[in-house]
Amino acid sequence: MLTAILGSGFSIIVLLVLIWLFFQFVPVGLWISAISAGVNVGIINLIGMRLRRVVPGKIVLPLIKANKAGLNVNVNQLEAHYLAGGNVDRVIDALIAAHRADIDLSFERACAIDLAGRDVLEAVQMSVNPKVIETPVVSAVAKNGIELRVKARVTVRANIDRLVGGAGEATVIARVGEGIVTTVGSSDAHTDVLESPDHISKTVLEKGLDAGTAFEILSIDIADVDVGRNIGAALLTDQAEADKRIAQAKAEQRRAMAVAKEQEMKAYTQEMKAKVVEAEAQVPAAMAEALRSGNLGVMDYYRMNNINADTKMRKAISGEDDSEQKN
Repeated sequence: MLTAILGSGFSIIVLLVLIWLFFQFVPVGLWISAISAGVNVGIINLIGMRLRRVVPGKIVLPLIKANKAGLNVNVNQLEAHYLAGGNVDRVIDALIAAHRADIDLSFERACAIDLAGRDVLEAVQMSVNPKVIETPVVSAVAKNGIELRVKARVTVRANIDRLVGGAGEATVIARVGEGIVTTVGSSDAHTDVLESPDHISKTVLEKGLDAGTAFEILSIDIADVDVGRNIGAALLTDQAEADKRIAQAKAEQRRAMAVAKEQEMKAYTQEMKAKVVEAEAQVPAAMAEALRSGNLGVMDYYRMNNINADTKMRKAISGEDDSEQKN
């Protein structure tokens, strides 16, 4: 009797465990929700999702949402996108938003945009409600050398057809900045830009800056224009300073060469004086030798001394006359 009770109790526990495992593996709740929503999803498909490591809720709930919105999608399409690494719920939300806004967006293109790493729902929302992109301050210089700091607001709308492979916001900002620099740089004076800032907008818009991007530029509005430095004057000042330094360097070089030449002449003069002194020191010996050899007579010697005395006297007189003139 006890054995029979224990056996029946064990059988009930096993049955309950099996039922629990069945409900854990088979999403019966999702199947009932799908049936009640009018979505044709078989229990076998749900079991197959479990076997393929697909979360059934990620497929069934977006499918119910799409069916209620009147979209023509099936389980296989959603499951394929999920297995490819896409966000099924995001794609369905984007398709519903596009359908409500009467935007032509197919399921395949929405999946491609999502797999490309872009937010497809945000793209659809931006197509309906354009986005304003504010550029950083762009510094540009007019022809008269005055710097202008310009800030612009770019109103863009997402282009669904160019979302895959199209450039992003950074490219649009860079192109607008380039257009601002070109327009200001071609102006004769900064006052021309200050008088009509809309000239920048018109010129930049005419360049077709949205080509190859994922956006369509609707308008470019100049938010702020500030006058900066006088770049032309600063460049001229820097050039003058550079020329001054070059001139000073050349003058210093010439002075150094002159000092070196003077030192060289002093050295040469000292050398010549030394040679003269050396030659004068040899005169007495030469005269003595001339007297001994008979080449110089006594009268010649006295006559030479008289000439030297006369010369010294003349020098002394001329020196006194010079001093008197100085006084």
